[in-house]
Amino acid sequence: MEIIVVANQKGGVGKTTTAINLAATLAYLSQETLLLDMDPQGNATSGLGFDKNSIRDTIYPVLIGEKGIESAIRQSSMHWLDIICANRDLTGAEVDLISVEEREFALKRALDGVESMYKYVIVDCPPSLGLLTLNGLAAAHKILVPMQCEYYALEGLSDLFNTIRRVKESLNPNLEVDGALMTMFDGRNSLAKQVRGELEKFFGEKLYQTVIPRSVRLAEAPSFGKPILVYDPSSKGGKGYLALGIEFLKRRRPDWQAPEAWQRLTKEMAFDLS
Repeated sequence: MEIIVVANQKGGVGKTTTAINLAATLAYLSQETLLLDMDPQGNATSGLGFDKNSIRDTIYPVLIGEKGIESAIRQSSMHWLDIICANRDLTGAEVDLISVEEREFALKRALDGVESMYKYVIVDCPPSLGLLTLNGLAAAHKILVPMQCEYYALEGLSDLFNTIRRVKESLNPNLEVDGALMTMFDGRNSLAKQVRGELEKFFGEKLYQTVIPRSVRLAEAPSFGKPILVYDPSSKGGKGYLALGIEFLKRRRPDWQAPEAWQRLTKEMAFDLS
């Protein structure tokens, strides 16, 4: 089981959209996947069609040790995709965990109980570097950083990478950066090439070639409680996240073969610098 945290303390960069749709795409590609909502806003929860205001079996009682993780797992409408939900109650976790021994490892301890159930766990963290995100990083194998294609794309990255360095030194020496993903790309904006160039300098080969375009259908999907591959798979956003899932799997298993049409899609959704 590989745990991937989707995190960026800068809000509005497509973090939750990426967590939802990467998880859904992996499930679509027949990978047993768990989406774990660690954000008190609960947007990943509602984005998969669950009522975050009424749901009770969430990650919160699991983190504070009141319930086992199995009690919080819910099956989504997609085959191969489960979710652990979150809502506003999770804001109390940072206070409740203060007195807990090794509080940074609460999520890791919980996830040990489902290690044999999933190939991938995608964790949506809040847009901050607090205890909830720290729990995600302490439990994770890798971190995926969504980056909006704008002038201030690199703003705050030093804080994030300082946190990653500290986590590696003190809590999780195996934590690695999976990569960065450009989101909300608008091909009509010449600034995008400059931003891409800066991101390549910073991330090198860890920058995903797939680019997620700005898409009205992608923005609409969460209000219907559906990932884009269910809401409108033929849209630009649907194609973008399918291409991301394929590139994600190819990075891990170079011998994995996607259908030829899907391989062409990954090339279509890569940003051409020429």
